[in-house]
Amino acid sequence: MNLFDVYPLYPITPVKALDCTITDDKGIEYLDLYSGHGVISIGHTQPDYVDKVKAQLDNLSFYSNAILNPLQVELAEKLGKASGLIDFSLFLCSSGAEANENALKVASFHTNKSRVIAFDNSFHGRTSAAVAVTDNKKIVAPLNAQQVVTFLPLNHIDLVEAELKKGDVCAVIIEPIQGVGGLDQGTTEFFQALEKSCKANDVVLILDEVQSGYGRSGKFFAHQHHGINPDIVTTAKGMGNGFPIGGVLISPKFKASYGLLGTTFGGSHLACAAGIAVLDVMEKQNLIENTNKVSEYFFEAIKVIPEIIKVKGRGLMLGVEFDFDVSALRKKMIIEKHIFTGGANNKNLLRILPPLTITTEAIDTFIVALQESLVELKS
Repeated sequence: MNLFDVYPLYPITPVKALDCTITDDKGIEYLDLYSGHGVISIGHTQPDYVDKVKAQLDNLSFYSNAILNPLQVELAEKLGKASGLIDFSLFLCSSGAEANENALKVASFHTNKSRVIAFDNSFHGRTSAAVAVTDNKKIVAPLNAQQVVTFLPLNHIDLVEAELKKGDVCAVIIEPIQGVGGLDQGTTEFFQALEKSCKANDVVLILDEVQSGYGRSGKFFAHQHHGINPDIVTTAKGMGNGFPIGGVLISPKFKASYGLLGTTFGGSHLACAAGIAVLDVMEKQNLIENTNKVSEYFFEAIKVIPEIIKVKGRGLMLGVEFDFDVSALRKKMIIEKHIFTGGANNKNLLRILPPLTITTEAIDTFIVALQESLVELKS
């Protein structure tokens, strides 16, 4: 049997990793400034994390959600404390797409409506409703396109309000910082007006923090930069440091009932152990503080490269934009300079999503390699 060929692959085979360094099968070391789409939050094979996951594996890795699981309660309590959303409830699942899928389902149940407002260049996942609210026709099958979704540009509150007043919208879903779309974000004025308009029209406001959450923006959740209170927050990527886990944080306005949501693998004992370890390490190592320190350094240090037209994003969710397609640049950085970065729908943009443990010295290494690569590509 062959693998279903849906991924363009670089000729690199990682075999081990530690913190921000990946080693391949030839012994070559790579600086990881991408974290596998922003998944590695506390560093590869972080010792406390490895110990906790191993210990849990020795005891019990999985049983269904039909039994008591104190680890779910512990994870919920720690996540509430870390995020400040203490009065929210947590539904555990296995991915960001599943988190968004369930968030949209809760909103539709609550309002008894079905239309969703999403935004240009958004990305919310690849399952049915999640991909329907993703602004990429190439990955939306006819089956998904049956869902009623209206896409609007960011920062145009008048257009949003006009749609909400029609009375058939169940939810607005928005990324505080767009990931795949290219690091664009709404203004504080826009987010605050959006919250107000959703409340006035009894529309559920969903903040997709799948990539921007867990400290990546410099606050626990990126929407907290804008002082707003969404109805539902979704999270996943940094939540398990590589272990598949996702979460839907649901405000007290929603009433739970048996069977309303469900999952087989979500909230397993092993997943919760991974999730608890991540929160413990984040607190112990002050990783949000480090994120802000390194981000401030990055924004200043990157100014030495005149070819860059803009640096986008917040914290360690960054995009470096040029006036040319960066595909060749990114490939050179990986293959020749041994530094992983990411791409985006904006083909002129390098995405920088390192582990939150990254150092300023690693940023210097990246900048030197980027300067060298730009010179070499011109010659």
